[in-house]
Amino acid sequence: MLDTTDRKIINGLQGGFPVCDRPFAEAAESLGLEECDLVARISRLRETGVLSRFGPMYNADAMGGAFCLCAMAVPLGRFDDVVEQVNAHEEVAHNYERVHALNVWFVLGTDDPDRIDAVIGEIEAETGLEVHAFPKEHEFFIGLKVDA
Repeated sequence: MLDTTDRKIINGLQGGFPVCDRPFAEAAESLGLEECDLVARISRLRETGVLSRFGPMYNADAMGGAFCLCAMAVPLGRFDDVVEQVNAHEEVAHNYERVHALNVWFVLGTDDPDRIDAVIGEIEAETGLEVHAFPKEHEFFIGLKVDA
């Protein structure tokens, strides 16, 4: 269960984190917390799955890399195993289940655009399932903030 402080942390740290010698201390001060409390709470939120990740979002394209949205049709009896295989790839940014014939969707992010096809090939070889790739055609920045 999230308390008021957890919600303040989640809402307060979306959209920016200090870049300085002691970023957690500065962030904690802006939230009215002690540095050690902020670090402990973020760790707990990660461990309990409230936060799936805590870190920066990078524009892979601007840094010479690439992103690609991918989807797979995974038999329900193999779902957990296939998701585990997909997640084992460091290039997988995130994934989610959909109620659809293509029931596993994930984003690949690589530092080299040619690596996208290689990772797709690795996942297909490991799972024996086809990966459908949906490369980005246009970029739209919509921003994302989820209030806790």
